[in-house]
Amino acid sequence: MDQAMRKRINGMFVRDRRMARIALLLLWVTLGYVYVAVTAYTTDPAVRVALSIGAGAVLVFNTASILAMVRHYKDDKDHIYGLDIRHLDENRASKAESAEMKDEALARP
Repeated sequence: MDQAMRKRINGMFVRDRRMARIALLLLWVTLGYVYVAVTAYTTDPAVRVALSIGAGAVLVFNTASILAMVRHYKDDKDHIYGLDIRHLDENRASKAESAEMKDEALARP
């Protein structure tokens, strides 16, 4: 694989990993806020326990799934991002060709 393609693949992977981290952080912050806001209005300890278990399960499973996704992307990034880049390049070339054909059609008297 040539150096330019490797650089594009690494760039896409770094961007996806950063977005996964941001999504995970937002999930934790949002769930933390909702948990605090909701438990402030609950007086029943059983409800608080249920909320704690539910919020904990959501955080654990979503965190694990996002980390597994990033790990999978890292292990197979040449294939995953190689396909994406190939399709992006083909789409870009197709759009450029369509634009050229449209410009030629408009230029004809």
